[in-house]
Amino acid sequence: MRLLCLLTGLALLSRISHAQPSPTAQDIAAIKGQCGCHDVEFVYAETFAPDKNYSFKDRYRAKGTEWVFVEEDRPGKIVIQHLLVIGASTPGETMVIKHWREDWLFENTSLLKFDQNATWKRVRLTPAQAKGQWTQQVFEVDDSPRYEGSATWVHADGRHFWESTADAPLPRREYTKRSDYNVLRRTNHHEITADGYVHEQDNDKIIRTESGDQLLVSEKGLNTYKRTDEAKCQAAKAWWQKNRAYWADVRAVWNEVLASRTTVALRGQVKGNVLGRELDELAASAQQSTYNSAASRQLIRQTIEKYLK
Repeated sequence: MRLLCLLTGLALLSRISHAQPSPTAQDIAAIKGQCGCHDVEFVYAETFAPDKNYSFKDRYRAKGTEWVFVEEDRPGKIVIQHLLVIGASTPGETMVIKHWREDWLFENTSLLKFDQNATWKRVRLTPAQAKGQWTQQVFEVDDSPRYEGSATWVHADGRHFWESTADAPLPRREYTKRSDYNVLRRTNHHEITADGYVHEQDNDKIIRTESGDQLLVSEKGLNTYKRTDEAKCQAAKAWWQKNRAYWADVRAVWNEVLASRTTVALRGQVKGNVLGRELDELAASAQQSTYNSAASRQLIRQTIEKYLK
């Protein structure tokens, strides 16, 4: 299965298409076609506001290098991890940041839907609704929930894409800067390209109250992933080897916590601290001695539970 991550997305899909596989095999190839070391550009621009007096915010643009790889692969589930590499072209000054994670589940009928105020509520799909679909579960850098959407991968006219709409918290680029809206309704379009993939977004910034939802402003986003020299991600690969066992335990604890709840609500801070920082500190401690998974999971669970309402 590792070969699926070594071939470029469209080349792999072409090979599979000529073999006349099942649609599911094409889906899996497309999901894994996102793998690789990428130069990434993030671009966002607000486009429309119903209130003519609204003051459009400045456009956002950022660049980076990101290693995207399959961390877990079993029937009906593919876990893809993103690691951000800062200073990838400057040896000796490279820094690796654990970035977001996406789990892909086939014909999944149980989703967490974001409500507001760091609260998610479980919703159910019927088997008929979920038939042939893949759920993309997106998680924060601390592996807490972010948003989930379900849709069918489309393979037609030489294109391979997946598109779904889901409510989400404010993006990291805005959640510390803005309080004029509280829900980001994201239409996510993932499409495999010849040299990587594109994550296109049509977003609505929503003010949600007890009386309903009100559109503040719409936004266009374009995250372009282009494969680059694998050497630029070598630091990320080395970092993951050292930290993989710990973050696998964080993931396992979160899976257990989320599976038992119909509503998930998180505290932003506990005694002036935040969950991501505490989990990072535990990760650093885990590097200081022989790693004990059972003891680590206990500490991880205690830490996460402090932030659950």
